[in-house]
Amino acid sequence: GLVIDGRTLEHVLHDSLQNTFLELTEKCRAVVCCQATPLQKSVLVKLVRSKLKAMTLAVGDGANDVSMIQVADTGVGISGQEGMQAVMASDFAISQFRHLRKLLLVHGHWCYTRLTNMVLYFFYKNVTYVNLLFWYQFFCGFSGTSMTDYWILILFNLLFTSVPPIIYGVLDKDVSAEILMELPQLY
Repeated sequence: GLVIDGRTLEHVLHDSLQNTFLELTEKCRAVVCCQATPLQKSVLVKLVRSKLKAMTLAVGDGANDVSMIQVADTGVGISGQEGMQAVMASDFAISQFRHLRKLLLVHGHWCYTRLTNMVLYFFYKNVTYVNLLFWYQFFCGFSGTSMTDYWILILFNLLFTSVPPIIYGVLDKDVSAEILMELPQLY
């Protein structure tokens, strides 16, 4: 791992040393920046996002972490003694740092699988309806007549775009939380 303090980080973030610093950090399993200013934190996250083209996750617990959380792709705020500023600026909020593992490995996996399946579901729903309209046009001789009343169309979209996704989102868990915690590779 690499531990770097705020004064050293200030020199590293200059243009001449950025690439060297990023090459070094890519070879480390963990990089810890301590006593960094809020500006240094946000610049470091921007640097990783722009140069390494990586998805970034910023975790913070106080007002000094707000700029870093807002710059990252995903921000996690920890509610604590330093106040609620980080929580208010974040995408997700947790009460303690130890809950971060479950947030990422369990809920992140479930969210990812639900979103991918929902995209497929919406394609299926729309292809089905458009296909029905297409074949109806042959039946009515391309006259432009409406196949359904407007209230049926509204009811169709309401039932097929709100109820099934809600049920699916609540009930679908492809792998149990215990297995996801034991096997982080599944994420």
